[in-house]
Amino acid sequence: MSAKDAFHTVVKTALEKEGWLITHDPYTLQAGTLELYIDLGAEKIIAAEKQGQKIAVEIKSFLSPSKITELYAALGQFIIYRIALQKKEANRTLYLAVPSTVYNEFFLLPFIQSVIQINQLCLVIYNIEQEVIDQWQS
Repeated sequence: MSAKDAFHTVVKTALEKEGWLITHDPYTLQAGTLELYIDLGAEKIIAAEKQGQKIAVEIKSFLSPSKITELYAALGQFIIYRIALQKKEANRTLYLAVPSTVYNEFFLLPFIQSVIQINQLCLVIYNIEQEVIDQWQS
């Protein structure tokens, strides 16, 4: 199992503040003989629909000087996790969690926006200081 991201607790707290129940920490996936670990699994009961929404969240901090290098790794990880998740629990949506500062400085660049769109990345943008979710993008 890999180490928890620097902002693991921040994202977990932010999700709980929005009414998410953390069901997995980490969310373990078996992909053949491989064991994969997504940072968090969560559920939210939607009373009006009488059904729960399920998500998995891979948390990234983007603390290194090279944001593009971190994106290479995060994108590859996201794609692999999404494929494994579709085979095990297709009704659970995978999100990549990124800090709002990084989103505003890097993820809004036109080229990065095209990468997000082409690869159909779902994002959860979190505020480190306030420990809240600033934005969901599906």
